[in-house]
Amino acid sequence: MTTQNRFALNGKVALVTGAAYGIGYAIAAAFARAGAKIAFNCRSKEHLQTALDAFRDDDIDALGYLCDVRDENSVAEMVQDIEKRCGVIDILVNNAGIIKRIPMCEMTVEEFREVIDIDLNAPFIVSKAVLPQMIEKGHGKIINICSMMSELGRETVSAYAAAKGGLKMLTRNIAAEYGRYNIQCNGLGPGYIATPQTAPLREHGHPFNDFILAKTPANRWGTPEDLAGPAIFLASDASNFVNGQILYVDGGILAYIGKQP
Repeated sequence: MTTQNRFALNGKVALVTGAAYGIGYAIAAAFARAGAKIAFNCRSKEHLQTALDAFRDDDIDALGYLCDVRDENSVAEMVQDIEKRCGVIDILVNNAGIIKRIPMCEMTVEEFREVIDIDLNAPFIVSKAVLPQMIEKGHGKIINICSMMSELGRETVSAYAAAKGGLKMLTRNIAAEYGRYNIQCNGLGPGYIATPQTAPLREHGHPFNDFILAKTPANRWGTPEDLAGPAIFLASDASNFVNGQILYVDGGILAYIGKQP
């Protein structure tokens, strides 16, 4: 197999959760262009149809599901339908997630639990649903969308950081437990990416925007497309001996202590 062919996803079936827009959409579209059959979910009928239209406009044939990844029964039904229509899921990307920017002492327990449910419990639920068939097939790829907050703390994101830190360790545990079945589980840790979630922080003149540009050696916000290449690597045969790792795609921010005053 040539080096180039090791990055191909021809004939693979990929499920990308929360792929109606942003990072998830960019990864799903990149997988499709690399040859994979794409399935995705979201919780909103409006977003589902918008995404299906967008995939169609990009000449991508995608299966879309209205599914709440916190609901184990709904996830099981979705996975079973994908397997029936496309075959065993070869690649899972646990991308669905939310963030609530609330000071810890002002955050309710319900708000904290909602973030944990979507950002940590849901990847457990979906991974558990796809693993049995991956084990039987003798191969599989799971990619968890982690975060710089898997490593760092920052004001107002206690729930998000706790969830993403937990997701990092879930990634390593899946690798440790199921690597013997030729299953690789790795994470992608995006830096500050230009998505609808970060739009309020990127307004011209916003002090946080200036702060991020000063802290990032690349001197820009990332784009969802910046994650496409790393995701293809982790989904492809090129990464068959890479397991339990978090690949940070952050423009260098984690490596940079900051400019000397």
